[in-house]
Amino acid sequence: MPFLQLDPWSKQLFDHHDCPDDLAIPTKDSDAFRLNPDHNWAYNKLVIAERQGLRCAPHGIAPDHYPVFSKPIYNLRSMGLGSGELHSFDEYEQALAPGFFWVELHEGEHFSTDVAVVDGTPRWFSFTKGYPLPGGTFDYWELMAGDHPSLRTYLGAFIEANFPNYTGMMNFETIDGRIIEMQLRFARQWTDLYGEAFVPALVALYGDNHWPGDVEIPGTGYSVIVFGPVRQYRKPSAAFAAH
Repeated sequence: MPFLQLDPWSKQLFDHHDCPDDLAIPTKDSDAFRLNPDHNWAYNKLVIAERQGLRCAPHGIAPDHYPVFSKPIYNLRSMGLGSGELHSFDEYEQALAPGFFWVELHEGEHFSTDVAVVDGTPRWFSFTKGYPLPGGTFDYWELMAGDHPSLRTYLGAFIEANFPNYTGMMNFETIDGRIIEMQLRFARQWTDLYGEAFVPALVALYGDNHWPGDVEIPGTGYSVIVFGPVRQYRKPSAAFAAH
């Protein structure tokens, strides 16, 4: 299937659309990294911080200010165990770990932004705001039907400066308007909220290096965690899910 490494739950988002068999559209970071050797530095979070001019360094170089945020330099499989805020030199020494770095702490609104890029130029943006819970988890995500001008400007400039010749989808995680991580793919969990024109546009992007101009988000949407310690809703039946 041209949409690589789909989990069973997400195949229904793509399998009813026509797509040439010779395309390779990544939906997971391992494939996106392998398919983009010229741009896969995007998964190096230390480089991301450096290219934004943020105060940062790998573990082994102590921060000159606190608080800071400590996390792995690479994290392709959502294995951020040990990440967290450091408020003193003692906490930094206790947290020292190979493959980690620290970066100045940002607080504020958290967004997940999908961007369609053609030859280094952004062509389409989608902004989804996260509503966090304690412990680094999220209560829910709100897909915005409108624009976010300041974030569009910041991310657009970053892409044009750092990703010449890149064509494909990108996803940016930002806090207070600064990039904390990025992926060379789109966020699958928003696909059905983007409307029926989105998947054909992906096919055009990866197949023809073209992004159609008619991909409009139908309206505000939500992604809610329904199975976990916060909520214990009853799992829908297979017959209900099929509709």
